[in-house]
Amino acid sequence: MKKLALLLTLAFYAFPLIAQQNLSPELIWQMGRVGDAHLSPDGNWIVYSVRTPNLKENKSTTSIYLMNSSGMNPKLIAGPADSASGPFWRPDGKKIAYYSTQGGEHQLWEMEMNGTMKIKISSIKGGMDNVKYAPDMKHVLFTQDVQIDNLRPEKLFHDLDKTSGRIFDGLMYRHWDTWSDGSYTHVFYANYSDAKVSSEAIDIMSNEPYDAPVKPMGGEDQLAWSPDGKWIAYTSRKLTGTAYANSTNSDIYLYDLATGKTNNITSDNLGYDQDPQFSPDGSKLVYHSMKTPGFEADKNRLMCYDFKTKTAKDLTANIDITTEGFSWTADGNMIYFISPYQGANQIFCYSFKTNNFKQITKDWHDYNAIEVGVKGKQNYILGSRVDFSNPTELFSVDDRGIETQITFVNKDLHNSISWGKVEKRMVKTYDGKDMLVWVIYPPGFDKSKKYPTLLYCQGGPQGMVSQFWSARWNFQLMAANGYIVVAPNRRGLPGFGQAWNDEISGDYGGACMKDYLSAIDDVSKESYVNKDKMGCVGASFGGYSVYYLAGHHEKRFKAFIAHCGMFNVTSWYGTTEEQWFANFDQRGSYWQNPENYAKFSPHNFVKNWDAPILVIHNEKDFRVPLGQGMEAFTAAQQMNIPSRFLYFPDENHWVSKPQNSVLWHRVFYDWLDKYLK
Repeated sequence: MKKLALLLTLAFYAFPLIAQQNLSPELIWQMGRVGDAHLSPDGNWIVYSVRTPNLKENKSTTSIYLMNSSGMNPKLIAGPADSASGPFWRPDGKKIAYYSTQGGEHQLWEMEMNGTMKIKISSIKGGMDNVKYAPDMKHVLFTQDVQIDNLRPEKLFHDLDKTSGRIFDGLMYRHWDTWSDGSYTHVFYANYSDAKVSSEAIDIMSNEPYDAPVKPMGGEDQLAWSPDGKWIAYTSRKLTGTAYANSTNSDIYLYDLATGKTNNITSDNLGYDQDPQFSPDGSKLVYHSMKTPGFEADKNRLMCYDFKTKTAKDLTANIDITTEGFSWTADGNMIYFISPYQGANQIFCYSFKTNNFKQITKDWHDYNAIEVGVKGKQNYILGSRVDFSNPTELFSVDDRGIETQITFVNKDLHNSISWGKVEKRMVKTYDGKDMLVWVIYPPGFDKSKKYPTLLYCQGGPQGMVSQFWSARWNFQLMAANGYIVVAPNRRGLPGFGQAWNDEISGDYGGACMKDYLSAIDDVSKESYVNKDKMGCVGASFGGYSVYYLAGHHEKRFKAFIAHCGMFNVTSWYGTTEEQWFANFDQRGSYWQNPENYAKFSPHNFVKNWDAPILVIHNEKDFRVPLGQGMEAFTAAQQMNIPSRFLYFPDENHWVSKPQNSVLWHRVFYDWLDKYLK
């Protein structure tokens, strides 16, 4: 025993404990960000990128790594000097393709697996995005913006070459964070041979005033090659102007390279259809579909189109879950997919042989992307995983649900940080239903002490409070600043059945607001919660929630923070861009349903505001335009409510620039500390 004690003592001094520190915004912006991970065709190798922020320079650089699929021996194969990003495998697995801006334009390059022989293989004028090789490697598809509309007609502009004016004859004149310039993103294909992409490309949407992928968030998942390389499937919403602004009716289109003809295979569905993937044998095509027109948070079904029968089947008809990213197995017998489920993004699979579903993972985490391959004779799932206490790392998962971490990009920094405990708490709502609430405690939590406590209000509105990691709304960072965080999965979000998800539409100020109060009232019964030092924070619909609760909280909260939230729902309706969202969730326009707007618009309850409020809003946010924050701040000032306005002229609905993010946090905690500590 003495010998063992001596050995343990020697081990302690030989390997001293890492000095612990609390999480800070600056530390978050030191962490590498793993992305663009792809498994080689033979299942033996993984190529992935790591984006490294530079707070001083206010930008990030990207590096590309290769490792074997067991997670051994990661090797840098392209660094920042290569201006490289977005690595992926050539179909034969012999080369790694990537994008580079060397020379100015975004072009396709290839390199050997060891990072040598980097060769530019495209010279497409205007650059290229969303590149995919045809499986037979005879072509590549890509996307590029094409000028279609003339917003400066010669008749009116002929002698006004200095004017900045543009003319619009319909809505969607701006979207997300960009004003329309008359251009549209189109799908092209070009010949590929001898490791070169032909500069002669064919626009398969020639002269069409439509986008593919669908803006603003659509990407390469909305494009696919058939296994024989004869067909291109793509997603587009082929509407324009005001009709586009009022509809979610995107469809799956099939383009025949031989004839140049295009066929819409989802014309019978008037909601979203997107993300096509051909089966390995080309006989089927699986895609995501939402049935209800105008409802962007409807159940996301997995549909399977059979080319022989020309019919589509809902694979998820008998299961009450919504689906996200999916991947076929090599034999075509199964599909693996992600589903927001019970407070975490889990991996599920569907078997075509048995017509059954199986949950693969069950831990507290979020899988945000998966890719399925074969290693030996077993299915190999490569996944990007996060949780409240861990930024993105890559994991391998087998069919039994055994998860193995295979990248450790932030291991040393992560191990130096003291993390708060995360607790899953079931709370009874005001009407007796069970609600999952995440509670995050400060590092070194001592239940004999009292702590200021924050109610976190989720955005979306239909966005599950899952085990996400964020550089902005980071629960562990809130906890590291000495706050208990209460994060409810209130009504109006997925993961707990479609009925729970749907209850918020048309009822913004109803059940979900009572759920928030049920959660904070339940947790505040604990002796360690300082009921005199509670705050309420949130963004987007969470910002709306903050504004609404500020007029209805009955003295619970001593401080509020709202980021890019809706304040005056009537004026928001007239300035937001995606009108289908407003029409569905508000049950019509303010002239069609004035009662709903009056009952649930926070600006109508400013007379009840009685606690300090910080308003944060961004110039380039066209989803919830800047005027919403300005109106709220003006109201608070005129009410003599202690208030502050933080404004970013160069950010959209998010805050993505490193130094802007750090300032956001400093102002955020300065405000909370002033009133809650």
